[in-house]
Amino acid sequence: MTESKPVLDGFEERFLEDRATTLRYLVGGAGPPLLLVHGFAGAASNFAVLAPLLARRHRVLVPELPGHGGSSPLPAAPNLAAYADRVAAVAAHEAIGSAAVLGHSMGGVVALRLAVRRPDLVQALVLAAAAGISTASRVAGIFLATTSLLKPGRRIAAFRGRIARSPRLRALALDGFSTSDGAALSEAATLGFLSGSRLYTDIASAGRALAREDVRLDLERVGCPALVLWGARDRQVAIDDAVEYARRLRAPLRTIADCGHLLVGERPDACADAVERFLAGLG
Repeated sequence: MTESKPVLDGFEERFLEDRATTLRYLVGGAGPPLLLVHGFAGAASNFAVLAPLLARRHRVLVPELPGHGGSSPLPAAPNLAAYADRVAAVAAHEAIGSAAVLGHSMGGVVALRLAVRRPDLVQALVLAAAAGISTASRVAGIFLATTSLLKPGRRIAAFRGRIARSPRLRALALDGFSTSDGAALSEAATLGFLSGSRLYTDIASAGRALAREDVRLDLERVGCPALVLWGARDRQVAIDDAVEYARRLRAPLRTIADCGHLLVGERPDACADAVERFLAGLG
């Protein structure tokens, strides 16, 4: 694995040129299609452990959002619909037809926008610690703007190898706001999160778009089945948001114990199990 291009085990790296934007995405596995959409300041490597688990039964596509990972920034990004359209472009290019879509954090809002804009492409929806409710506030906007300016993830990522090898440093770097127990996070998952944090080229546009997104009024337009998946100890996006998502979408809510905001890396086995059981229940 090169430092500039973190990849997922068993996945192939591909690129797509779409409307003045270069999109990088990874493809792996075989079976019914499943898209994984990462969050703010993230990358495909955020799913370093989860994606290979899901690829045992699915053809998994992991696009990197514009301005993140190996994808170039958008010419303009007034809202997250533009990001959803780029995910749709990757899905169309791969000719996957209708697929299940899992969105983590900001990726959950992108996935929701995709479900509303392109219902033909979204068969089912999994919202994993999704933003879009409490993040649509002045306080959240200030936090996102400050993060975009100071780039704390990039600063920490400079020491990613050392942090990933040390339970004590993992706890210092990730506990509290991101994870419930950073020391218990695997080395692979830690590297996946921190490697993605050093690659982005434009998170400011995504942060501004996310702060403007309040998805509540649009949730009634989501026509596909949905699952709300949350870490029981998420301090970044409160469990109250999960309850509201579940209520408005009339969707089941599954919480994962001893888990924070980075549930897709903290408890990948539990996440994969929840996704597989949900999809299997759709018949």
